[in-house]
Amino acid sequence: MIVAVARISTVVAIVAVAGIGPGLVASPAWAAPTQAQSQDTSPDTDHCPHRISPPAAVDESEVVAPGSTTPAPLPVHNPPVGGEALGGCGVVADSSAGRVPERLTSAAWLVADLDSGAVIAAKDPHGRYRPASTIKILLALTALRSGISLDKPVTATADDWSAEGDSCGMGPGGKYTMRDMMIGLLMVSGNDCAHVIARDLGGVDATLTKMNQLAHSLQAYDTRASTPSGLDSAGMSTSPYDLAVIFRAAMQNSTFREIIAMPNHPFPGYPKRPDVPGDVDHPGYLMQTSNHLLLDGDPGVLGGKTGYTDDAQKTFVGAVKKDGRTVLVVQMYGLSTADDNYWDQARSLVAYGAHAPREAKVGELVSTSDDHATTSDDAHVAVATTEAAASTPQGAAHQESTSGWSVRILVGLVGLLAALLLLLLALRLIRRR
Repeated sequence: MIVAVARISTVVAIVAVAGIGPGLVASPAWAAPTQAQSQDTSPDTDHCPHRISPPAAVDESEVVAPGSTTPAPLPVHNPPVGGEALGGCGVVADSSAGRVPERLTSAAWLVADLDSGAVIAAKDPHGRYRPASTIKILLALTALRSGISLDKPVTATADDWSAEGDSCGMGPGGKYTMRDMMIGLLMVSGNDCAHVIARDLGGVDATLTKMNQLAHSLQAYDTRASTPSGLDSAGMSTSPYDLAVIFRAAMQNSTFREIIAMPNHPFPGYPKRPDVPGDVDHPGYLMQTSNHLLLDGDPGVLGGKTGYTDDAQKTFVGAVKKDGRTVLVVQMYGLSTADDNYWDQARSLVAYGAHAPREAKVGELVSTSDDHATTSDDAHVAVATTEAAASTPQGAAHQESTSGWSVRILVGLVGLLAALLLLLLALRLIRRR
């Protein structure tokens, strides 16, 4: 039984307790999660504030250059990819899986079975958020599918080692390979590595075109990369659902799967720079993953990718094999609180997914086979314009909580009215006696 956690759930619970109407009587396993039960401390998304665009930026990273225009939001697809229930913006979960984990601070998240593609539970699965460095998964998959040679020598340029943000620490004269770049990209979110890979793919603009074409072919329709590294820029967006689909596709690539599981890697150094007075040699070092599930030695971790910017907040996507099941989790727009431990939240989502019954399912991750990934057009998917989506954001977003449940409530109320009429008729007959 799919449960969409929204304001309407209170009415559903009342009618279900009354035991009226087909489909409204709860099964013995009923454990419908509610905001009170889950103690969810994440932002309220029930009314779909991010159905069209990510949360407002807190800095000037998305201010476009003079003479340029801000990209229009991507169209909202209807029906939602993965199933109608995933069009909801609040928590959607199968009641048989029990309560969702408590004290989650992410505005949006998703739990799925990596192997079967079954989505077990989610919050605002198609809500649009900034990916931060998790978009590097899409860059890596784009490069790997393009046939990039990992043994190819790399000569770093000044533009590479001066790239904004996190870096692996390459420098002039260093001896690197494209494998070093791919590992640095995924292990420590090296933006310098992202710059090298994008240069190899034909430059930033060509790389973004390839990344976005691949995202579309995977039916990741909430996704638009506007930088290869994940640095915030106008038009950047993805969703928990899309990140899950992209990560699942990447995990089908043996090279990606090998690299994403590495806890560490020796990264080469480079000689002292003669143009820098007093400079010394820069020795290589043992690079360590930013994925604390892997770094801390949690059993069964297959890998994952972190991300953070001021606008994106904390993001993470990863997979863990636990209790015979491979669980994929996504966290987006994670907010920091005094007692927040983002990694413990990830662990609780993994445990929730691992312990859920195999039949628990609220949707599915669409096929990520290479055959489908070569298709750029999906004519069977209806596309709603941005204007239409803006005028009725909940119409597309709450199909499970408003359409399906509304019909059931109506049937239940009719049943209640009929029962009352029968009761009144019986009382009148008794009085006549």
